[in-house]
Amino acid sequence: MLLTSLYRRISARVVARTALSTTRRTLITEALKDSPAWKLGHLNHVAIAVPDMAQASAFWRDVMQAEKVSESVPMPEHGVYTVFVELGNTKIELLHPYGDKSPIAGFLAKNKSGGIHHICLNVPDIQQALTTLRASGVQSLNDEPKTGAHGLPVVFLHPKTCGGVLVELEEHRNRC
Repeated sequence: MLLTSLYRRISARVVARTALSTTRRTLITEALKDSPAWKLGHLNHVAIAVPDMAQASAFWRDVMQAEKVSESVPMPEHGVYTVFVELGNTKIELLHPYGDKSPIAGFLAKNKSGGIHHICLNVPDIQQALTTLRASGVQSLNDEPKTGAHGLPVVFLHPKTCGGVLVELEEHRNRC
């Protein structure tokens, strides 16, 4: 009897919290519909972590016949080497570790063959997008935007608040 009563009280609290959380999410979602920061732009790129940059570049250039595959560019401030594969309407970014503390080295330790690391989406105003997303409970991996591979502001959003996907936002004021 005591357990049944306790179970009912706990269940009622869980239902009330869930309803409150759902209501809050709905209110925020409705408020964001007209927000210019919430209008996501184009898919900028899909990033793939690769264990062998030369082999991956050759695959996209020679086998997949991509018309433009860049040279490998070291980015020590991000702990990666990057190669961009141009696809016309979007890009693929190949990532290879630069140094022992590279975030890609950790990814490759868990995924020996490599794989999709993150997606990147354009936004018109990264600060406004961050403010809006944080109000919705989305967590970023860094407090402030950093300069990305294209010299533009970028920020990464935590996968646990983005449906299991690591999302990079890149500011493009004129291209969203």
